[in-house]
Amino acid sequence: MTQTGLKERAMAAFDAANGEDPNLIEVDGEMRARELVHAERVSGWVNKLMPNASEGLQLAARCQHICRWQVPRSSQPMNRAGYLKWREGLKSFHAEKSAEILRDLGYADEVIERVKSLNQKKNIKGDEECQVLEDALCLVFLEFQFANLIADTEHGKMIKIVQKTWAKMGERGQQAALTLTYSDAEMAVLKEALGL
Repeated sequence: MTQTGLKERAMAAFDAANGEDPNLIEVDGEMRARELVHAERVSGWVNKLMPNASEGLQLAARCQHICRWQVPRSSQPMNRAGYLKWREGLKSFHAEKSAEILRDLGYADEVIERVKSLNQKKNIKGDEECQVLEDALCLVFLEFQFANLIADTEHGKMIKIVQKTWAKMGERGQQAALTLTYSDAEMAVLKEALGL
């Protein structure tokens, strides 16, 4: 099997796993598995930001939140420490889940380790591909989740969330974020948070 064929099989396997998400969202009038949609959106942004992305990055983008619903937020205490522990545990969970799928398909250990490393976001500022993946995640948030979060979040906390999101992004991601179309409410938060 060609490497391209193997990558397509891996993407299909990731999509099949994420397609089992019982949490559905409406996209263009159709109810779809939330994590599958998220994976497609992250992949889309990675491809826009880095059209020549390595196979490892393309794979990592497609499995970044793989089967996330299997580790609910309620699995850790509902406080700041519990949230951080949950987030850290998710990184390992996603990395191991994706590695299992890639191993079953016969991927080389070096590719599997690269996908795991990207999933765990070990070196965001020092690894260009890791930064692109983080940028893609932040852009998906700004494009598709920002408005709902504004509606459900206290204003001061929302300002801090945007500031933290912006700080995680590289220049390429920030430039892309400035090209998005925002509602008046979103733009007001961005301007206040970033001093635009």
